[in-house]
Amino acid sequence: MTPLPLSAAAERNKHPILEQLQQLLPPQGTALEIAAGTGQHALWFADALPGWVWQPTDGDSAALPALAARAAKARHANIRPPRPLDVQVLPWSVDGPFDLVFCANMLHISPWTTCSALMQGTAGRLTPRGQLVVYGPFLEEGVPTAPGNVAFDESLRARDPAWGLRRLADVCREAAEAGLALRSRRPMPANNLLLVFGRG
Repeated sequence: MTPLPLSAAAERNKHPILEQLQQLLPPQGTALEIAAGTGQHALWFADALPGWVWQPTDGDSAALPALAARAAKARHANIRPPRPLDVQVLPWSVDGPFDLVFCANMLHISPWTTCSALMQGTAGRLTPRGQLVVYGPFLEEGVPTAPGNVAFDESLRARDPAWGLRRLADVCREAAEAGLALRSRRPMPANNLLLVFGRG
């Protein structure tokens, strides 16, 4: 049997992200994951948050078979079959509403237009008290950028000029235009942030 793809980054960060979600989320709800990739987050969170129904999605249709296979192997009743979802095609082609929209490590490896689409799409699918949780590295005004993030940003832009670490102020501006506001900024290991947005 061919081994399922494994993301080393997802394996490292799933523990600290879960700790934050356990603080943020009520006992029950429905979550939409954007850019679920290998599905490691979906399985880890669904297992640790049994009161939550998890809907993984990905814009890369080639990722879906492995994502589905990982979910089927785990046999978690609270994980829905993965769905294709291009965040830039609005309105999103997934049934809602959702109490949580979760997106990890997408904004810096996709064109900037995905940020506006993420915010607009979330606004159209979020419950009144729902939360958008975004994880990844960001640039902040007045906060020195870690050397590792500087090098990471340069390597991303060398691979694709449309990629790169995003400025937190720019992300918040796109959120505001969609009617969302930053509720919490939480420092995470390896110079990442976990950002929590809610309806303004």
